[in-house]
Amino acid sequence: MTFDSQFWIGLMQIIWIDLLLSGDNAVVIALACRRLPEQQRKWGIILGSGAAIVLRVVFAIFILYLLDVPYLKLVGALLLVWIAVKLVLPEDMADEGDVAGSDNLWNAVRTIVIADAVMSLDNVIGIAAAAKGDVVLIVIGLLVSIPLIVYGSTLILKALDRFPQIAFVGGALLGYIAGEIVITDPALTPYLAPYMAWLPWAAPAAGAALVLALGFYFKRRANARAEIST
Repeated sequence: MTFDSQFWIGLMQIIWIDLLLSGDNAVVIALACRRLPEQQRKWGIILGSGAAIVLRVVFAIFILYLLDVPYLKLVGALLLVWIAVKLVLPEDMADEGDVAGSDNLWNAVRTIVIADAVMSLDNVIGIAAAAKGDVVLIVIGLLVSIPLIVYGSTLILKALDRFPQIAFVGGALLGYIAGEIVITDPALTPYLAPYMAWLPWAAPAAGAALVLALGFYFKRRANARAEIST
């Protein structure tokens, strides 16, 4: 590999693509780390961001195979909805072990890894295309993007501390992404083709609405339990 003009152009393209795609990773990391003790948040963000980058490198290498596996995206989308609902559950339910936003560092990192594994399948297509098969270029470009994810996660965490309701916005975003993922599953696309005039916006909206509905339901249930116990 030579560091010619083509290399630098590809590197800039990868950094730009990853900058555009880092928002959802920052949201997941912030939501998963928001219940960690203050002294562990920094490590949660660093480890979660590092895991996100490693996953993108791995997926960028195997992306052509992974995207053709039937039902992989469907399962991933359902998993992402499940994670999103758990991330927006009220803290009252944390004692029941029903919450993904954990006060345990490694549980938080695990949540970040699972969620990012689902979201990265589509995201790395642009990165792999820009690198034109150059794995070294992919790795360098993604490593440069780590500070972007760390900084974004830190800002969102501060906002969550001040306005906890923002967690529902983040959960809705993950549900929206899940809706986008499910309609691109190769096992479903032949059946969904007649409805693609409206599915690209309806499916993501439905995913966001589903996460919000379940989140508010569990929140009301937790509040009802609290009233009964008092």
